Amino acid sequence: MRINIYSLLVKPIYKKIKLKHFYLLGNIANSSSQVFFNHRPFWDQHRFIKYYFLAVDRNLVQKHKHCIPNSVLYCWTYVPSLTCVVNVIMKCSVFYSQTGRKEKGDPLNSAIDKMTKKTRDLRRQLRKAVMDHISDSFLETNVPLLVLIEAAKSGNEKEVKEYAQVFREHANKLVEVANLACSISNNEEGVKLVRMAATQIDSLCPQVINAALTLAARPQSKVAQDNMDVFKDQWEKQVRILTEAVDDITSVDDFLSVSENHILEDVNKCVIALQEGDVDTLDRTAGAIRGRAARVVHIINAEMENYEPGVYTERVLESIKLLSETVMPRFAEQVEVAIEALSTNPPQSFEENEFIDASRLVYDGVRDIRKAVLMIRTPEELEDDSDFEQEDYDTRSRTSVQTEDDQLIAGQSARAIMAQLPQEEKAKIAEQVESFRQEKCKLDAEVAKWDDNGNDIIVLAKQMCMIMMEMTDFTRGKGPLKNSSDVINAAKKIAEAGSRMDKLSRAVADQCPDSACKQDLLAYLQRIALYCHQLNICSKVKAEVQNLGGELIVSGLDSATSLIQAAKNLMNAVVLTVKASYVASTKYQKVYGTAAVNSPVVSWRMKAPEKKPLVKREKPEECQTRVRRGSQKKHISPVQALSEFKAMDSF
Repeated sequence: MRINIYSLLVKPIYKKIKLKHFYLLGNIANSSSQVFFNHRPFWDQHRFIKYYFLAVDRNLVQKHKHCIPNSVLYCWTYVPSLTCVVNVIMKCSVFYSQTGRKEKGDPLNSAIDKMTKKTRDLRRQLRKAVMDHISDSFLETNVPLLVLIEAAKSGNEKEVKEYAQVFREHANKLVEVANLACSISNNEEGVKLVRMAATQIDSLCPQVINAALTLAARPQSKVAQDNMDVFKDQWEKQVRILTEAVDDITSVDDFLSVSENHILEDVNKCVIALQEGDVDTLDRTAGAIRGRAARVVHIINAEMENYEPGVYTERVLESIKLLSETVMPRFAEQVEVAIEALSTNPPQSFEENEFIDASRLVYDGVRDIRKAVLMIRTPEELEDDSDFEQEDYDTRSRTSVQTEDDQLIAGQSARAIMAQLPQEEKAKIAEQVESFRQEKCKLDAEVAKWDDNGNDIIVLAKQMCMIMMEMTDFTRGKGPLKNSSDVINAAKKIAEAGSRMDKLSRAVADQCPDSACKQDLLAYLQRIALYCHQLNICSKVKAEVQNLGGELIVSGLDSATSLIQAAKNLMNAVVLTVKASYVASTKYQKVYGTAAVNSPVVSWRMKAPEKKPLVKREKPEECQTRVRRGSQKKHISPVQALSEFKAMDSF
């Protein structure tokens, strides 16, 4: 039986409950947690679901009925996005349908697993809905204050009172959203800091308004102006503290996901405003895009400070640098050109495609940052971040189907289909992946020797290694690549990087006087071209799905092993190319002397060893341990320490 979720949930809420701050999201989360955490099975797993409902049906359904209306009420009260509201209501519908099912044939554990997944999906949607609200509220937080100050400086007390009301609503909104963020966070210390900062904002708001009214009454007074400047600086400081505190207790992954969706919506609005000639909407929406992009750059830069420098942080920072230094200036330039052209009477013609391309690059830049950040996430975290996989098996095709570009099988991504391979095929794929990881370790050891500053060959080798890891993870049903089209695009990126490496290495080979080294390097470059082409062919990974006798059969071993083998061969060719390029460069330098050193194709410098503190810092937990005798402490002689440093330097 289908459930009319509108008549069941939304309509009674509109009739009986006023939209006030009645429920907090924390109650919703706690209710959904208690649904399955407090009712773990403590009887035999072979019991059927009817025994489960006989024991806990009343309490379970009561908690469900408490959770679902709270979720819907929260969305209609807090969330500005209609899409988020619809998603949460749909999850509530599935949640409610799972609650009332009493299928006698389902095992107990299977029923609880389904309920656990549906509850997790509901909580995930609520978490993203909160992040959607935070993303909108903490964008351009200083605009209401600046408008209030400008009105006060003009001496117009009537406008000051109007803008004071807007400023007060803005401050209340910040406090409300901050408290809402606290309700979904488990960071107790961070929550305390957020609530303290919100209290400071709440108490500072009337003081700022009084300072503006004083300045409006005496706009020429130097004392009133200085007083307004002091409160302005204090307000901006407190808002900055509140923003950073809220960022600390929220998920970076959720923030990037919501920001990516918002920027896509704003880009579409910009294009529509451009085609309609709406200058005001174009300017306002473009400003929102710049603000969101700047906030992404600021938050991710702060997030990368929590990690040790390495390949992961370098890739993320490169994506940030590309967005902030290349993409955004081009977008701002195109916006300025478009506004100037549309503001003239009559409007002048300009390159509309240039504006669209610049807007698309902004979205692509934010998406690349999100992909780079998600590189080190676990499969469970990636599953939580990805779109929900549908589970309606009844709608599956009765015939064999194959994954094509961006095609979904029964609502599931190609990555999810690969995860459903039989255990025998998974074991064989795991063997292939293990051999691939051995080649990856060789490449890591080779590139770790060299400083990649001024050495594009090492940079390209690292990029190719990261992309190939993504492709092999796809064959195991993991990683950021979801569909066959993603794998094909990854293969294209590898081919592009291989072409660039080929160009650089051939320049090194052309300047190498040793014919043997030159021939070896050219032979390895031919291998890279061959394996890139082979990888491009194997990237069209297809998982065949058959329904035989009512049982779903998934097979894709041949295509997966071919892809892994091609990636392994390419990895080996890259390792040999890096070694041969270095050898050819040394021959070149030895023959031509200092003239060659001044203008090399690439710069080969040994990577400096990691810095070690001169004084070992004690961990906080070690300060409270009992004191041991000094004789038990292991001392390292200076000669041994020096030999270890030389070993690292020679590596």
